[in-house]
Order: sequence, then structure tokens, then C-alpha cells
Amino acid sequence: MSEKLGKPPFSRNVRAIELIRAHWRNLAIALAAVLGETLADVLEPWPVKVVVDNILQSKKLPQWLGAFVSGIFGQDKLAVLDFAVAAVAAIAILGALSSYVDRYMTTSAGLQVAHDLRRTLYNHIQRLSLAERDETRTGDLISRITDDIEAVQSFVDSSMWDILMDILTLGGMIGVMIYVNWRFTLIALSVVPALFAVVFYLTRRIKQASRAVRKKESEMTSIVEEALTSARVIKAFAREDYEVRRFEQESLENVETALRARSLKAKLSPLVELIVAAGACLVLGYGARLALTGQISAGIMIVFLLYLGKMYKPMRDLSKETDTVSKAIVGYERIREILEIESSVRDLPLARRAPRLKGTIEFEDVSFNYEKGEPVLKEVSFRLDAGQVAALVGPSGTGKTTIISLIPRFYDPTSGRVKIDGHDIRRFTLQSLREQMGFVLQETLLFRASVWDNIAYGKPDARPKDILKAAQLANADEFIEKLPQGYATILGERGSSLSGGQRQRIAIARAVIRNTPILILDEPTAGLDAFAEQAVMDALNRLMKSRTCVVIAHRLNTIQHADTIFVIRDAVISESGSHEQLLADGGSYEELYRMETEHAAK
Repeated sequence: MSEKLGKPPFSRNVRAIELIRAHWRNLAIALAAVLGETLADVLEPWPVKVVVDNILQSKKLPQWLGAFVSGIFGQDKLAVLDFAVAAVAAIAILGALSSYVDRYMTTSAGLQVAHDLRRTLYNHIQRLSLAERDETRTGDLISRITDDIEAVQSFVDSSMWDILMDILTLGGMIGVMIYVNWRFTLIALSVVPALFAVVFYLTRRIKQASRAVRKKESEMTSIVEEALTSARVIKAFAREDYEVRRFEQESLENVETALRARSLKAKLSPLVELIVAAGACLVLGYGARLALTGQISAGIMIVFLLYLGKMYKPMRDLSKETDTVSKAIVGYERIREILEIESSVRDLPLARRAPRLKGTIEFEDVSFNYEKGEPVLKEVSFRLDAGQVAALVGPSGTGKTTIISLIPRFYDPTSGRVKIDGHDIRRFTLQSLREQMGFVLQETLLFRASVWDNIAYGKPDARPKDILKAAQLANADEFIEKLPQGYATILGERGSSLSGGQRQRIAIARAVIRNTPILILDEPTAGLDAFAEQAVMDALNRLMKSRTCVVIAHRLNTIQHADTIFVIRDAVISESGSHEQLLADGGSYEELYRMETEHAAK
């Protein structure tokens, strides 16, 4: 399976400024384009003023402008008209070009920011320990990787620049208006405090409502994810109607939450429109009086009226952007919540790469309990020499899976130490430790990829002949060759197109190709029929040769040749020894073996 490796672009404590700074070139070009758009907006009404004042009313142009016009277009009124027409065209071209560059560069920056943020978040999630992953719903994580990052992207490639342009446009227009007539400008801006008070009050409530909506959407995604991945169980128990009702209930709650948020958003625009209309009335009434008394020209009056429409439009737009901004802020906060989770299992500051391990495994007074739970292991101690096979047996829930999870550091002990070749495994980097372990688990997970890629997942740089050899050792070559495209056959999701025994043999091939000194087997023959079990056991026996193996087994006939068998009861090792020794002792193991034998005889 091909891989493109690389470090994430940001640290897990990524700040908003880092997102922007990483793409400053594109954003700088976009900023220049925004300035061009702003300039075009500010200049747009002035050719109309020239036509009204300097052509229709025969007023003279300012000296500097008159010299420019006469030098290029001539000195009569038609020359001034030609200048006004050319100015309209130039302003339109400036605005169009600036708008294109702005949209292209901001979209590019938004997509890149989303990619970097998505990569950073996914990288962090992959490196969380199982303890943190167990506490987080998969659907919620999916929602944060997709919807929340999309909200941030939408802000970067659209809203951020729209807001900036609106602010610059407002500032430019207000500056020109103050220069022309500051009293008139104060009248126009008299409604701004009320406008911002309304926007500020509703924006805070919209943000809270947006967070509630995002939470509900995550919960709904989690239900969908659970249902889709549990399709076989749902159908086996005929629970389709229940799942539909459960989804409908969650969907209705999502609708109610979204409607409450929409109600707040719906109030914002009409209130802004009313305040803007009040401002328009003031400007129109006061401006007309100034024009009638000759205090301002008709052209200035028209410029103010055109600015009026343009000035309040950015105000309206700013109010409408609160929804997008709120979603982006909430999305960013939800992303940060995941990034700020400190993995409880991570490389220590002085951790080094593990040397080639021999495989001696030691547990020294190891205790473990999940958060706020009863102890799963209590001061467990044992030693397994390199090349030996150890089997863990006992009732369900007694700590067998926890023991094999501590060896590759899926979890860390609450107390005590796990050592390999005499070294505390916490002194090794996680990757170098796990690279030297092979796994064949009860739940065989295969990817929607070719058989080649699924076997090579354990060693991405494996040569084709190595993959073939691994498949042969795993007793998988025969059935793989009969698949429609052989090794190039694309498997269904989670390997659903194969039988349990076939999936397990591909998993064994995946472990074979790693050629590791330590092998961990978690009930590898569970759920298989006698024929499939025999094929899997033959493959496992070849795989286990000359390796340190830790096996969890419920079928005791599969582990009779283990060097040591540990019986786990009540979070401790209650018995240990060979198959013959434990039978002779007449303890828990002998009872388990007798019950299994009697059951098989029936």
C-alpha cells in the first residue's frame, strides 16, 4: 500500500495565526486584490459627480484633474465626458480583475489551510492512545475532521476577506465623506452604535446556538457510523425499525436545535434593515435640505446617496457574516479540543529507537485499571524467555486482553513495569517497539484494497515475491489464486467478501511478512469451523516457530504445546505451568479442560 510520509505542518497546539502565516504569499496577493476591490468601490460614484457637476452644471474640474483631462482627452465638455466614460470602464476593469485574483487566491489559501488542518488533526488522532480513543465517539471525530474543518475553510476562503473588504470599504467611504462634509457624515453614521449593539448581542447568542447545533450533528453522525458498521448485528436481531426510530429521534432533536439557532439568525437581518432604513431617512432628509440651500452641490448629493447604499451594504453583509464566523469559531474550538488532548501513551523525552529485540518478556508487579474502574490486573509478574510460547486462558473479562495490550504499549500500566530483553519498554519509541511485533487478532480487519496491499500493510516496502511467500506460509495462496483477479482483487469493506478463515489467513500473511521476533495472537481461531481452524492452525504453527509468542485461547486444544500456560482469574495469575503440569495439579485449568472435552464429546 503506497504511503506518503511527512510531518504535519503544525504542532498539535496549532494557533489561528499559524494557519494564516503558513500561506502568507497567497494571502498577501489576495490582500492586494481586496485593496483593489475597495478602491474600485470607493471611486465608483465619482464619474457620476463629474457628469452632473462638471458637464451638466458647467463647473470646473479641480486644477490637477483639469490638467490631466485636457492633456489626454481635450478641453471641451465632450472631453470631460470621454474622461468620465473612461473612468467608469477603468474602475470596472480594476474591480473585475481584483475580484478574480481575490477569489482565486483566497480559495487556494482556504483549501490549503483546510488540508493542513485536516492533516494535523488526523495525525494527532492517529497518535492518541487507545485510552483516549475509547472515550471519544468515532462519529464525533469524523464530524470534526469533515464539517468543522469545512467551516474553518469557508471562513478563510470567503468570509474573512469579505469582512476585510467590507471594513476597508466602510473606512474608505467614511474617510471621503468626512473630507467632503463632516456634518453630513455624522448624520449618516448616527445609527452605527445601535447597529453594532444589536449585532454584538445577537452574535454571542448565535455562537452558543451554533455550538449546540454542531454537537447535535456530531451525535447524529455517530449514530449513523455505529449503524453502518453494525449492519450484520442489526439485521441478525431484526432491529432495523429500532435503528430508524433512534435516528429519527436524533434527527428531530437536531432539527429543533437548528431551528432555535435559525430563529436567532433570522432576527438579525430584519433588525439591521430597520436600523439601516432609519439611517437612510436621516441622510436623505438632511442631504436634500443642504442641496436646496446650496451648501452642497447636486453631484456631492448624488455621491452621498450612492455611498449611502454602498456604505450600508457592507454593514448588512457584516451582520450576515456572523453565522459563518460563528460556525468557524465553534469549528476551530472543537478542533482545538481534540488537538489539546494529551495522549497518555507517548514517547518519553529520552526514548530511543529499540535495537533488534530477542523477545524476552517480563512483567514486574504490573497493575492496571481503566479510568474510574475496578483493577483489571493486580501485581501480575511473569517471565517469558525468547522463543517461548505462552498461552493465556481463563474466563472472559479477567485481564487476558489487557496483558497483550500492555506489551506493545497500547496502554501503560498503572503501576509496575513491562520489560523486553531487560529494558523497560517505555524507554523505546513507540514506532520502533511496535515494528518488532506481529499481530493476529480475533477481529480481523482488512481494508478496501487489493489482496497485495492488505498483505503488504505490515511491510509497505515488501517485494512481490515476499508477499507470495507470506501467503503460501499462511495457507492463503490457494484461495487467493481463485479470486477473480487473484492478488489484485479488491476486497470488500472490512474483508466482507471473504470467509472468516480466509480473512484470518490473510491476517496471518500480514504478520508473516513483518518477520518480527514477538508475535501476539488474540483468539486467532475463534468463530472458525473445524476445516478453517485446521488451515489457520497449520499456518500459525509455521508462523510461531523461533518467535516469542503470547496467545489468548478459549479452545484449549490449540495451546497444549505451549511452553507455559497462564490461567488468569480475578485479575491475577492463579496458575501457571505446562499443559501436563496443570492437568496434574487439578486446578482451574483442569476444570476448564474437562468441561471443554465433555462438550466436544457430545
